[in-house]
This record gives sequence, C-alpha cells and structure tokens, in this order.
Amino acid sequence: MAIATLLISTILLKVSGDTGAHGMVSAITIGSIICVIAAIAGDTSQDLKTGYILGATPKKQQIGELVGAIISALTIGGVLILLDSAWGFGSKELAAPQATLMKLVTEGVMNGNLPWSYVFIGAACTVLFELLGLPSLAVAIGIYLPIELTAPIMLGGVLRRLMDKKNKTQSSESSKGVLFCSGLIAGEGLMGVLLAILTVAGVADKIGLGANIPAGVRLAGSVILLVVLVTLIVCHNCSAKNEKAE
Repeated sequence: MAIATLLISTILLKVSGDTGAHGMVSAITIGSIICVIAAIAGDTSQDLKTGYILGATPKKQQIGELVGAIISALTIGGVLILLDSAWGFGSKELAAPQATLMKLVTEGVMNGNLPWSYVFIGAACTVLFELLGLPSLAVAIGIYLPIELTAPIMLGGVLRRLMDKKNKTQSSESSKGVLFCSGLIAGEGLMGVLLAILTVAGVADKIGLGANIPAGVRLAGSVILLVVLVTLIVCHNCSAKNEKAE
C-alpha cells in the first residue's frame, strides 16, 4: 500500500508541477503517512482482538491505543536518529532496503527514468500468483529484500512446515515455537539498538570480539544450526505437552 501510494502521489505531484527536491520530499511524506496508517490499523486490529479475549473494556482499549501510539512515535523517532548517527541509512551496516526502494521509486518518477516495464511485469506477476493461489506478498518480499534476510525467513518457513506436518495441524495460536521465534526477532531489534548506542558512544570497537573470534562462514553457520536446533527442541516440547494433555 505504501509503495502504491508513493507511486501514485509522485505522479500526481509531477503532473501538478511540484517537481525537484520539494516534490520528492512531499511524495515521501505522503507515502510515509499512509505506511504508518496501515501499520497502526493492522496493529490496532490485533490489539483489540487480544483485549477482547482478555476481557478489556472498549474505553480502556482506546486509552491504551492512544498512549501506545504517542509513546511509540516518540520512541521510534529517537531510535531512527540513533541508528542514523551510528551507521547512516543506506550503509552496509544499515542497508534499509524498504527505504531504498521508496527512494528509487520517487526519483525514478520525478526524473522520468523509472523502468515502467518492470513495474507492469511485477503487477502482472502479482495477479498471476493470486489467481494460482500463491502468496504474492511473500514472493515480492523475497525479491527486494537482501539474501541475508530472506534466507532465515525461508528457513523458518521450512521449520514451520515440518512441525505443522508432524503435529498434523495448521494452528499456531498457542505454539511456543512461534513465541520463541518472536522473541528472537524482538531480541535482534533490541541488540541492534544497544549496538547503536555503543557505536555512538565510541566504545563498540573497544569491546568488540571480532578481532579475537573469526566471524566467518563457519561461525555463522554454527550459530544458525544452533538456533534451528533450539527452535526444534522448543517446538518438540510443545508438541509433547499437547499430546500428553490430550
């Protein structure tokens, strides 16, 4: 939705004569607003569902959503400034593929060099995937995200498929495996913020272990295998407890 809005808004701004840096900033602002709206809408729907299950009243839920939105906006703004100060968006440490994609779309439309053939091919592929019953969003994410991000996503999908097949169920609402993997994602984000703080403070290099521990393919592969093993153990224990309860 954000990319589609960005594409349409940039075209309209260019047609109206608002081009150059001002037009690009305006287009990015419009796209960002739509992106935030979509994100908050999705999060709110899940929050309201969870609150209903727990027995929360609508009034308290609305107050909680407003407080959460305000605190999140202030927190995320500070985190973005921190990350940019530590490494800079677009760098090797902070590639920001989504932001890069938005930049390419905006500049391509404004400068008149956007490869529209690729855009139409992608739209046609999306329609085809939906007609075939395939997840077009997953394919799109796999195309524009870097391989170091898509590979763990694919590996997690394979593990999920294996465990669902073993347990003969597609339900994951109470799965400890899903909660464990969600914790890994949250932990990775928190570690990124911590590393950014250490980098800005100028102490990251002093306490870094890269000089003493060879951080090569073998170490990375070992860590991935360890994470997979722990995930399988957690899922297996969850399955065993469910079978015992039955």
